[in-house]
Amino acid sequence: MDWVGLVLALTIGALSSAVLVANNLRDIPTDTQSGKLTLAVRLGDTGTRTLYQALLAFAAVLTLTLIAATPWCAAGLAATPFAMRAARPVRSGRAGAELIPVLRDTGLTMLVWSIAVAAALALAA
Repeated sequence: MDWVGLVLALTIGALSSAVLVANNLRDIPTDTQSGKLTLAVRLGDTGTRTLYQALLAFAAVLTLTLIAATPWCAAGLAATPFAMRAARPVRSGRAGAELIPVLRDTGLTMLVWSIAVAAALALAA
């Protein structure tokens, strides 16, 4: 595997993890009540919100790194508006059902990023 493959794997992994972290953030109150010791419960609300935003930022930095492989990978930045929309409720402290759109928008971020970067790499080949 070359460095591009590693960066691609890390980026999609970060975005996938962000979806899971968003879901676990929403579930902290009920998981705490039922005694589930998820990572989100252990990190707490603030720590989980920080982790979510760090995963999105990490994916963005890795996308910029991919531009070294081919400038076409800048197409992955097309996912940025979805990531920003997804992070807004997390940053503003929304909770419960108000976090459901975060799951949708994080999934859309991952979908748009995947299609854009795959197309970019196909064009570069």
